[in-house]
Amino acid sequence: MGLKYSWSSWRFLALVFVVEFAFHGFSYGEKAPNISSIQEATSAPAVAYYDYIIIGGGTAGCPLAATLSGNANVLVLERGGSPYVNTTKIRTENFLSTLRDNSPESFSEAFISEDGVPNNRPRALGGGTVINAGVYSHAETFFLKQNGMDEALANDSYEWVERKLVYKPIVLQLQSAVRDGLLEAGVLPYNGFTYDHINGTKTVGSILDRNGNRHTAADLLEYADPKRIKVYLHAVVHKITFTRKDGSRPKAEGVIFYDAKGIRHTALLKNGSMSEIISSAGAMGSPQLLLLSGIGPAPQLEALGIEVVLHQAMVGQGMADNPQNSLVIPSPSPLEFSLPAIVGITKFGSYIESSSGFDYSALSVAQTLTNHFTTNFNQDGESFMAFRDTITNLPTNLANIVEKVNGPISKGYLELRSTNVSDNPKVMFNYFQAPEDLRKCVQGMKTIINVVDSKSYSRFRYSNTTTQDLLNMMTRTRMLVSTRPNHPNSTDSLKQFCINTVRTLWHYHGGCQVGKVVDRDYKVFGVDNLRVIDGSTFNFSPGTNPQATLMMLGRYMGRRILQSRTR
Repeated sequence: MGLKYSWSSWRFLALVFVVEFAFHGFSYGEKAPNISSIQEATSAPAVAYYDYIIIGGGTAGCPLAATLSGNANVLVLERGGSPYVNTTKIRTENFLSTLRDNSPESFSEAFISEDGVPNNRPRALGGGTVINAGVYSHAETFFLKQNGMDEALANDSYEWVERKLVYKPIVLQLQSAVRDGLLEAGVLPYNGFTYDHINGTKTVGSILDRNGNRHTAADLLEYADPKRIKVYLHAVVHKITFTRKDGSRPKAEGVIFYDAKGIRHTALLKNGSMSEIISSAGAMGSPQLLLLSGIGPAPQLEALGIEVVLHQAMVGQGMADNPQNSLVIPSPSPLEFSLPAIVGITKFGSYIESSSGFDYSALSVAQTLTNHFTTNFNQDGESFMAFRDTITNLPTNLANIVEKVNGPISKGYLELRSTNVSDNPKVMFNYFQAPEDLRKCVQGMKTIINVVDSKSYSRFRYSNTTTQDLLNMMTRTRMLVSTRPNHPNSTDSLKQFCINTVRTLWHYHGGCQVGKVVDRDYKVFGVDNLRVIDGSTFNFSPGTNPQATLMMLGRYMGRRILQSRTR
């Protein structure tokens, strides 16, 4: 179970950490990839030609670009900035503060779905790997089979990623307690440390190293040939342009993008059938860009005055987001900073993860939280005053155990709000529209309750606080708040609890799905020289967390595309 520390010991350790970081923080910091071709888009020429133009330097786009540069001239257009400018922002302890940062230069752009659930889009070189919780875990074998992928090449592509930026996490006290609690709750067997997707409880990989430094997909650009790749930052693509001769299929020919000063640039494909534009702009960005470029449902495009290049009714359809629900559990003593290192993969279709040491109360109203426990604590038991002081003055004594519904089955849609690429599109995920998703959530919450009630977890919760108290706290204080309607009796039923407290785990996907918008080579149906390679092509979110598979997909398709060039 690990060592127990007194309050004075924790204060001393915290002081040591602060002093150590103050003197050595820069030596811990992550270094930028040694690629001179990463530049601001203001330095881009007015017109230039490339073999491949990749829109989005994110989780899939960076490994894709690095691979293609081995035998072709590649341009990457990234709308955000570099995560290496301020590496402090992407350290483990700043996970929530970076995610909540809504400044113009932040790595995260907030939006609220039509369901009323707050969400975020990544906006940085490296994409979601810059702002996520770091979990690295492979897809289930079914995902590879459904997409017709070569398993040997997929495994080789995973290993290519892992050599550069994946680590075995340290499993400290809280994570150990959750691991043992999952086993007590029947999430068996314990599979040890593995990247594989196997039923039971396991230790996962992480892109956060043991010093708390984040290693993003942008690190994979170190594999690139610097003579063949150009990466422009703060390059906002407004549309893809097409040619069409004598009634033939539309053919992608280039993109129009703007730099940070609002100057227009044009990037064009070199002549030849092997040149391509590849959208890796993400599950929000890729369907939005296709629609802005004239590929999508004709009535929607015509209503906004967009010239229809190709009527494609399925662009923007099939949007999904894995629902997340959780319990935040106050601990009698401070907890370590930890992002998920343990995952429970249940047989019924729910994934359990945990984190600790973060100020989750900052995502709701801390005073409301304190007032709730003033009313509901049994003050004849353990000292409420000690609890109140720690939650008010040092909110690092909170743990968050979450369950995520796999799939999901429920689907929604994405539509344009306007022709301005800077306007977030309208997106509806239809959480729990499918009864099966709701059933999995209820079972997942029951599993979390069993973990919290387990002997293994007992020393990290107040003994006189029931799990019903914790459920009440989540609903009545709007902890990790959404804008969905709240019902006072929502804890009387776990079904109602799931509906009212649903949040995102940022694993949204769909909009350009394989078999509906793109084929198994990720080529857009009905158009030449255009592919989409990112999470918008997924029919379901792979594995417990999709980032490993997105990076694998970038490498995998880069290899496949290069093989086709040499035939």
